[in-house]
Amino acid sequence: MTTYFKKKLNLLIVSLLCCFIFTNFTVADTNNEKKITPEIDKILKKIEKRYKGNGFSALFFQKSTLKAMEITDTASGRAYFKKPAMMRWEYDIPERQYIITNGKSLWIYKPEDNQVLIGKFPTFFGNGKGVSFLSDIRLIREIFFFSMEPADKKGNTVLKLIPKKKNPDLTKIYLYISKENNNIVRLLSYNEYEDETRIDFFNINFKAKMKDSMFVFNIPDNSDIVTFDK
Repeated sequence: MTTYFKKKLNLLIVSLLCCFIFTNFTVADTNNEKKITPEIDKILKKIEKRYKGNGFSALFFQKSTLKAMEITDTASGRAYFKKPAMMRWEYDIPERQYIITNGKSLWIYKPEDNQVLIGKFPTFFGNGKGVSFLSDIRLIREIFFFSMEPADKKGNTVLKLIPKKKNPDLTKIYLYISKENNNIVRLLSYNEYEDETRIDFFNINFKAKMKDSMFVFNIPDNSDIVTFDK
């Protein structure tokens, strides 16, 4: 994707995509010092059990901050995840926007501008197949190294995740896991510039019925179509 088209995406969308998408995720772990500890393994098994179904939906609140420029944006809406690698983000505030992928193609739609950005899902995120780890939680074991952090004020378990494969767009993630039900209630991510993206999840529904058609976007007539394949 060219610099021009990246600038066409606002801070919230860019932050969200960098936070959730990874490429070349199969990486051999040859560092014995970073093996998963029994304590972390127990936590991961609880998360995997909780997210073992085909998918889930949730309300979300997103806050994205560019540290150097001291710019902060907030947004909220509903998100849908379904195996394998399918996502649908529906922004309601501050304006309606959609990010939709079936794991092969990606659509970004702004109704107010009547504009659709279209590209191949792997192409947009670089070489290799891109995936969202929330659409298949088992992938986090392949993608990250883990360490424990102190629990937050609400008693939520906090895991620090470092990508095994270096990525300037994503240097670390903090997962906040509810001790009550093992839901992921907050995701805090950073890039190499220490820009921060925080996403809080509410009303998580693991019984949501989601057809595959939800993850394919039907382009409205007379839309301004922009492609961003390489």
